[in-house]
Amino acid sequence: MPPIFRDKWNRRAFLAGGAALIGAPALAQSVDGDGTVELERDVTQSARRNISAFRMLDWQPYFSNLKDGAILCDTDSRAVHFWGEDGATYKLYPSSVPLSDDLTRRGRTSVVRKVEGPSWRPTPSMLKRNPEWPAYVPPGPDNPLGTHALYLSWTYYRIHGTHDTRKIGRRSSNGCIGLYNEHIQELFALAKVGTQVLLI
Repeated sequence: MPPIFRDKWNRRAFLAGGAALIGAPALAQSVDGDGTVELERDVTQSARRNISAFRMLDWQPYFSNLKDGAILCDTDSRAVHFWGEDGATYKLYPSSVPLSDDLTRRGRTSVVRKVEGPSWRPTPSMLKRNPEWPAYVPPGPDNPLGTHALYLSWTYYRIHGTHDTRKIGRRSSNGCIGLYNEHIQELFALAKVGTQVLLI
C-alpha cells in the first residue's frame, strides 16, 4: 500500500477509535462465554423521567365502600391502585397519564364495559390535532389500547393497555390511563362492570 493511502487509513482509524472511546460511558460492551456481544446502555436519565412514585394507599380516604371493587388512578404519582370487594386483594400498577391538565378528567366514574382485544377510533378532537392519524385501528400490535380495555362511564375515557411500554410512568396519553399489557390483563380479570373508579 502506498504511504499516502496508509497515512489516510491510519488517520481514519484513529479518529474512529477516538470517537468510540468518547462514547464509551454511554455504551458498554461485554462478551459472554459464547462469544456474542451484549450491549448495555446507561438508561439512568431516561428512567428518572419514566417512573411512578409508588406507595401503598388505604382505600378509606377515597371510597365509602368496596362494593364491586375500587380503582384509584392517581395522575400525580402515575399509579393505579385496585382494592377488591373482599378487602384483602390489593394491586398497585405504574401507569401513563394524560399529556396535559386540559386533557385530564378527574372525579368519580365506573367501569361500564370490558373489552378484550379492543379496536380504537380517535376522538374528533384527536383527529383535529392529528389529521394524519387513521380513523380506525383494529385489534392487534398497532392498536393504542393494547390487549384489554376497561371502558368508563365518561365518553372516550378508558383504562387500557399499551404496546408502547415507553409511555408507562409518563405524561403521554390523550386522556386515558395506560398500563403495561400484563397489568391491564390482571386488572381486567379483577375488575367488574360496576367497579368504582376515581381519578385524582
